[in-house]
Amino acid sequence: MPGAKKHNYIAMTFIYILLILLAITMLIPFAWMLSSSLKLSKDVFTFPMKWIPEEPRFQNFLDIWKKIPLGTFIFNTAKLSVIVTALQLLTSSFAAYAFAKLKFKGKNALFLGYIATIAVPWQAYMVPQFIMMRHMGFNNTHMAIICLQAFSAFGVFLMRQFYQSIPDDLCEAARIDGLSEYGIWARIMLPLSKPAISTLVIFTFVNTWNDFLGPQIYLTKTELKTIQIGLRMFIAQYSSEYGLIMAASVVALIPVVVIFLSLQKYFVQGVASAGIKG
Repeated sequence: MPGAKKHNYIAMTFIYILLILLAITMLIPFAWMLSSSLKLSKDVFTFPMKWIPEEPRFQNFLDIWKKIPLGTFIFNTAKLSVIVTALQLLTSSFAAYAFAKLKFKGKNALFLGYIATIAVPWQAYMVPQFIMMRHMGFNNTHMAIICLQAFSAFGVFLMRQFYQSIPDDLCEAARIDGLSEYGIWARIMLPLSKPAISTLVIFTFVNTWNDFLGPQIYLTKTELKTIQIGLRMFIAQYSSEYGLIMAASVVALIPVVVIFLSLQKYFVQGVASAGIKG
């Protein structure tokens, strides 16, 4: 037994060391980006590299607001991210409750058909979607992005799997007490599904915030563009201003980091709960 414990200790130590090395490897690009954002452009690619600048140039974070309408881009991106996240939470939780707790004909077939759309790449139906949005008059408006991203098959799957882990007896007792299906969803299911909600918020907010192709297709007016398109415009106009480019990238990354750190304690729990029941 002592030999087995020693073997397990060595194995766990090796795994932790490997995970730490992998984490450091993943964080190096972000550390380099942060370091470069505090340098002059001519110092970004100097060798050997100085991770901590001798004279940090915080002026880069002020200059980027003057070069492009960064505030407008951030506002547009935040607006779309918040609205899309809220709508996906509403639609996904509604549909997931129906698939998990209600009984109706063809439920399983409908669910499998809806979830199967996850396997279809967006590029396959990108053109029909664009034509549809154009005929509806949503081209070059934020409404096009909102309508296309307000529904998520992945969100329905995630929420349904979590709802199935909640005992049916709670719903039955609520129905006996006279609570409607909407009341059960609002008063029982949602309060118990914070891990799944937090996970869906992180995925949806990050995907919407980082989306480039969708806004690139539907938004052509400068006052409507998002931060990712704004960064692309900035790179095209100031391709040699590497310090400013990195500073703008850091600013664009901050909201995503804040959202993740705020909800990360529920994140692992929510992902794990998705596989509790099939």
